[in-house]
Amino acid sequence: MKNLSNIKAPANATGVIVMADGRVIWGRGIGASGKNVGEICFNTGMTGYQETLTDPSYAGQIITFTFPHIGNVGANEKDLECPNPAARGLIVRDDITSPSNWRAQTPFNDWLVEKNLPGICGVDTRALTRIIRDGGALNGVICHSPDGVFDLDALYEEACLWPGLDGMDLAKEVTCEKVYAWEGACWSPNNEQRTTSNEYHVVAMDFGAKRNILRCLTSAGCKVTVVPAHTNADEILAYKPDGVFLSNGPGDPAATGAYAVPTIRALLEKNVPIFGICLGHQLLALALGGKTKKMHLGHRGANHPVKDLQTGKVEITSQNHGFCVLPESLPQNTDITHVSLFDGSNEGLRVTDKPAFSVQYHPEASPGPQDSHYLFDRFVEMMR
Repeated sequence: MKNLSNIKAPANATGVIVMADGRVIWGRGIGASGKNVGEICFNTGMTGYQETLTDPSYAGQIITFTFPHIGNVGANEKDLECPNPAARGLIVRDDITSPSNWRAQTPFNDWLVEKNLPGICGVDTRALTRIIRDGGALNGVICHSPDGVFDLDALYEEACLWPGLDGMDLAKEVTCEKVYAWEGACWSPNNEQRTTSNEYHVVAMDFGAKRNILRCLTSAGCKVTVVPAHTNADEILAYKPDGVFLSNGPGDPAATGAYAVPTIRALLEKNVPIFGICLGHQLLALALGGKTKKMHLGHRGANHPVKDLQTGKVEITSQNHGFCVLPESLPQNTDITHVSLFDGSNEGLRVTDKPAFSVQYHPEASPGPQDSHYLFDRFVEMMR
């Protein structure tokens, strides 16, 4: 290990990033004081910083925002994807901007303090993004110390000892604690809209489900019962579902698959209609006998083009994943339905002899804005 004790903090530095390769980046602390360890990644989205930080799929990660103006829409309670931030920190270029949006309920920095989330600004995020682009996502510690005092050697040791996301089951940390019924449907900026149609009953396996996915399911006419990630097939079937939804979530799908795959296989044997998103896509692939791998960078942003091989259409999608499905590992009864136009990686599959399909991206996040909402209708048609 390197000795970092001879590195001196610049004047007025109240924030630092210490990476597992010994690299040290200084800046100004924002949000809560304190430190967190995680995988440092970058997100290219120009909007939605609050949704990003509260997306459970970001558990275990420190997010570098490539867009420089963070904070201009403030924070509000309706844009949360889960009650508290799942990410472990944020890195931005400029000082947090003052809120200038009519929906803002509180300044963004105040929200970070309230949610106990540390961050750092004043960082050359373009340079950091190139480091991640070339070397892959790095483990590191982000620390906000208002008095400017840092123990770099201790922070470096913590970064080196953190095991990383490969092999880590994080779904168990973000799943719900008990079964609950979801009622809220898609909403307008003025008022949340609720649906009275419960034509189909969907059981959603919560590996870190985003609220807007559940909204889209209810808007499509589904009654939604959310169950914890470790719920087994018999317990799910006892609800007599018309379909089962496999949610997004963080961590290594192979680790979560240790308990989720047997459940999914049992549901496939019963011919229950299944729809998976993100981690749910990866878990369905594993249940079919496929394999997943950790990506060099991962896909994180709201501008990812994906081609639907069935229609030839291109969708602009929101993505957040660090693992992918290996298409060559899938069995013969599986069709590849979607591919990334960035790197050709797998973005969707369909089982030819079972009522099951999934996509790697987030159709509910609406970057297109509604390019991919047809997938929820497809799920309803499958149940019908």
